[in-house]
Amino acid sequence: MTSIKPDYVKKLDLKAGRVEMSHGAGGLATAQLIDEVFARAFTNEWLNVGHDGAMLPALHRPIAVSCDAHVVSPLFFPGGDIGRLAVCGTVNDVAVCGAKPLYIAATFILEEGFPLKDLVEIVNSMAEAAREAGVAIVTGDTKVVEKGHGDGIYITATGIGEKIAEGEISGRQARPGDAVLISGSMGDHGTAILSQRENMTFLTDIKSDTAPLNGLIENVLKAVPGVHVLRDPTRGGLAATLNEIAHQSGVGIVLDEKAIPVKNEVAAACEFLGLDPLFVANEGKVIVICPKEDAPKALAAMKASPYGRQAAIIGDIVNDNPGSVEMVTLLGGRRSVDWLNGEQLPRIC
Repeated sequence: MTSIKPDYVKKLDLKAGRVEMSHGAGGLATAQLIDEVFARAFTNEWLNVGHDGAMLPALHRPIAVSCDAHVVSPLFFPGGDIGRLAVCGTVNDVAVCGAKPLYIAATFILEEGFPLKDLVEIVNSMAEAAREAGVAIVTGDTKVVEKGHGDGIYITATGIGEKIAEGEISGRQARPGDAVLISGSMGDHGTAILSQRENMTFLTDIKSDTAPLNGLIENVLKAVPGVHVLRDPTRGGLAATLNEIAHQSGVGIVLDEKAIPVKNEVAAACEFLGLDPLFVANEGKVIVICPKEDAPKALAAMKASPYGRQAAIIGDIVNDNPGSVEMVTLLGGRRSVDWLNGEQLPRIC
């Protein structure tokens, strides 16, 4: 985007300055904020046109679209921030449709008085995550609300991608005889958020797993074209997501508790806080459901990614008890893994 600021306009004070109402008024201050913060970080051939939208190249296969809103508190947490979360969450939502994420449109709701240095850090974090994921932030919008009418910053993002999967991938496609796999340990993100929010210094080793998974998912689809379901277990965690799949597909799911990866520090923190790691949110994990005979290939493809080294086969799709999820416990018994009742941890994404 070419600078449109006249020479007499002073540069923004990106160290000590704050968002003002004029930054959302559509005038010179808005143009200056866009030019010095957003366009500088997100620069690409489509955004640099400086239009109200982006004219994108034609795609040749079905288009996947997903939108996501981010209201996480706190804005910065171990392992990430709201900016990285916005990009990774949107990328992952497109990728689990069986598509290659390509473009993102982002909207920022800023609160009057929000520090510009924090805004710059968040925007730069988004740009870095977009580069890692291989996507372009091509258009967006900025609004400013009065002080006390927001919580610093909210971000919404819409992702666009092109289908790469051969068949239909959805929560309706799980079939008896399939295996259930997970790409890594459960509960990292939600536990990291809580530790930061409540200033629990003894949990400082726990970091959010926020990460773009499109590369890992593309490798899985190449290794196993017959994948039936891809889902990212975010709000409600593994348990809520699997219950949704069991309901949509009309199947039962049986998990093996000893096979589900949970880091020791996360397990200890959840026990202390009275939480179940299976219901705690993740932002860098994917569920893969595929024919059991293909599970070893899918597992190897996940483990080849830096974000899938703790991947595991954790359960089976069965005919029994359609719409329900059960777990074989460490003691060899069975217990129901039901829907989450209420909100264990609000505003984690």
